[in-house]
Amino acid sequence: MEATERMRRLAVAAADLVAPGMTVGLGTGSTASAVIRELGKRTAEGFDFTGVPTSPETEELAHTLGIPLITLEEVDRVDLGIDGADEIDPVLNAIKGLGGALLREKLVALACERFVLVASDEKRVARLGSRTPLPVQVVTFGWRQTAKRLAALDIAPERRPSRDDPAQPWLTETGDSILDCRTGPIADAPLLAATIKGITGVVDHGLFLDLATEALLVDRDGKILQLARPRERSATA
Repeated sequence: MEATERMRRLAVAAADLVAPGMTVGLGTGSTASAVIRELGKRTAEGFDFTGVPTSPETEELAHTLGIPLITLEEVDRVDLGIDGADEIDPVLNAIKGLGGALLREKLVALACERFVLVASDEKRVARLGSRTPLPVQVVTFGWRQTAKRLAALDIAPERRPSRDDPAQPWLTETGDSILDCRTGPIADAPLLAATIKGITGVVDHGLFLDLATEALLVDRDGKILQLARPRERSATA
């Protein structure tokens, strides 16, 4: 099945999780954008919900589609969060951040009563780090020194270039840099997450541990798979 149709089916299944009156965390990236576009169609038909955007790009798209928005500072909780993932392991831990919005995505995810990952089935891995680098957001001041401290963990950080000009660095909306770290399959994700977070200069990382309550995946034939996190939860974000 063509990728466009697979994404459409996934977007419809994710949008079906949104009930009238909900406050919904709206993720960042191509898969999340497909869901937002589907929700925009429903908004145009009178469906009522409020979105909490995780990036300026998401905010702009939602505004264009007429989706009412509210900031995270204006809510006590978010009913449902829907966001993409770059990798998903068997217990629904994930790597996120290739879209560059990992900090705001994680802050919104932490506020969600229900957090759903949406992705193609190819994103499933036995261990995180198997197919994509781990994004780490760092303060731009002194970033080379921070990168050295990360490299000491044997995770090979590389500063992400800008999409618009590869000669320039990628900067977040807060002026931070992103270091993409080649970890290889991660043996102990909670330990690595805590170690990285403890390095001075690191703002946050793309390990989303013990956050997703479920995942919606679309396979190559367009079938939607719904997965739930095992009941025992032992890791922290």
